Amino acid sequence: MKAEDRRDLGYILPDSRMRNPTNIISGPGGNWVPIYCANCGTDCGLVPEENMQFVCWLCQPCADKHGVVIGTYMMPDEVFWKKVEEAQLEKYARLLGTAELQKMLDDANHPLAKLLRERGR
Repeated sequence: MKAEDRRDLGYILPDSRMRNPTNIISGPGGNWVPIYCANCGTDCGLVPEENMQFVCWLCQPCADKHGVVIGTYMMPDEVFWKKVEEAQLEKYARLLGTAELQKMLDDANHPLAKLLRERGR
């Protein structure tokens, strides 16, 4: 799929963020805004506010029911966070603390930061 086609999905699919977000949380890497299932409206966690142009999210029950949207990529949360955990254990032989994660996220070339940015796509 061409990059311009991926950008067009933002015009077809609904955005899972609120138009006027509330409950913004300051955390690792800046502010985090809540997202909701594009189908049923269930609270689905937080995404970084910075550099986030579009988010379309389905909760697991809706993803199971409706399947993958053609031309997009889906990874269950459990699989993604397991990859993050494995990457930390492989590199550091332990899970990192909040201050360590913040420092790592500030380094754009750090492998874990790249993995987390990849999830935001």
